[in-house]
Amino acid sequence: MSDTPDSAVRTYTEQHRAAFLDDLAEWLRIPSVSAQPEHDGDVRRSAEWLSGKLAETGFPVTEIWETAGAPAVFAEWPSDDPDAPVVLVYGHHDVQPAAREDGWNSDPFDPVIRDGRMYGRGAADDKGQVLFHTLGVRAHLAATGRTTPAVHLKLLVEGEEESGSPHFRALAEERANRLAADVVIVSDTGMWDENTPTVCTGMRGLAECEIELFGPGQDIHSGSFGGAVPNPATELARLVAALHDTEGRVAVPGFYDGVAELTDTERALFAELPFDEDVWLRTAASHATAGEAGYSTLERVWARPTAEVNGIGGGYQGAGSKTVIPASALVKLSFRLVAGQDPERIQEAVRTWAEARIPAGVRHLITFAPATRPCLTPLDHPALQAVARAMGRAFGTKILFTREGGSGPAADLQDVLGAPVLFLGISVPSDGWHGPDEKVELGLLLKGVETAAHLWGELADALR
Repeated sequence: MSDTPDSAVRTYTEQHRAAFLDDLAEWLRIPSVSAQPEHDGDVRRSAEWLSGKLAETGFPVTEIWETAGAPAVFAEWPSDDPDAPVVLVYGHHDVQPAAREDGWNSDPFDPVIRDGRMYGRGAADDKGQVLFHTLGVRAHLAATGRTTPAVHLKLLVEGEEESGSPHFRALAEERANRLAADVVIVSDTGMWDENTPTVCTGMRGLAECEIELFGPGQDIHSGSFGGAVPNPATELARLVAALHDTEGRVAVPGFYDGVAELTDTERALFAELPFDEDVWLRTAASHATAGEAGYSTLERVWARPTAEVNGIGGGYQGAGSKTVIPASALVKLSFRLVAGQDPERIQEAVRTWAEARIPAGVRHLITFAPATRPCLTPLDHPALQAVARAMGRAFGTKILFTREGGSGPAADLQDVLGAPVLFLGISVPSDGWHGPDEKVELGLLLKGVETAAHLWGELADALR
């Protein structure tokens, strides 16, 4: 256990609460919307603000790293212990677009506090969860009497996450020596709910493709030619229908090769979570569950690979009828991947599977988007257990474990740096990421501060 006194951390956090929240509000007023070119200057201003704040916090190294797109911020605070482990914290300073007319009850870039919550774009995703590390490291130093952190601490805060991180992989590869770490902490995530603190152990990867089939050179009369020439819309429907078997498994040969299966311990821990399937269905605006047989809903969305049709079309879509054989048809597919699956192998398997089902006389074009790798840290990894202990000290309760069904750039850091990725977040589903009235629960935000304050000592002990 770390020697950081819990009460000293809590006292320091409370003493500096007001100034910390003022800082967060100031940062939230910068509309760093990476998806809108008119805000390019604001994204840069956000990076400059954060770089200055990290220097003010005490980081002796703060730098703005240029990319082919928006700038990232790097900071470093070496430990005076030469044997200290190296920890890299990841987050992002760009935000989603927002406007009052989207349904906000206040200006999204003029944060307000109501009922113990701060409302503003980026409050939870991700400025609040980045900034709690500034007060957290100061609380760590104050409570331990140290002049440097117990770990060699680095931060990388990118500026394009909300735009798909198009230049992040290249940045990580270019700066791999500066980013080298024993462990990566991602603070762009959340907990199960307000009353159930959890640690996420992994994220799924993602491979996406478009398959376009071409038949006649133009739409042609279905009475004159129907039944005598290939119809690309019909062939596309057959292809999509063949994507899954009757048990809900993806029917692409080789798709499940290497999949890391759930352990009995993981399944038992998932089952401990207060999951209400009816509530979940209402959130999903759906009427029934579906998916791979033999797995629970949480297991399906967290730990099993999937294939989904995201869009499909071809031929006449207007009012009334137009009896044609269309010239082309298109489907957009996405494949969520789990640990053990390689995106490049999945792409090749999908291509081989699709091409084998396209008949003569139908031309095709299969295009893949850049893929995201899955990442997973075993439950018994000492760094993961250190995160759970730190959070348990802050929250004063048992910490449960989840996974994330979505995908993100964190896996690129695992792949490039060869370091395990851990997740530390305090956001909850009601925070409304990407929607109107995004907020952060101030009580949980301060628990994030306390967790970060405890974490550096816990990791230093665990990784020696």
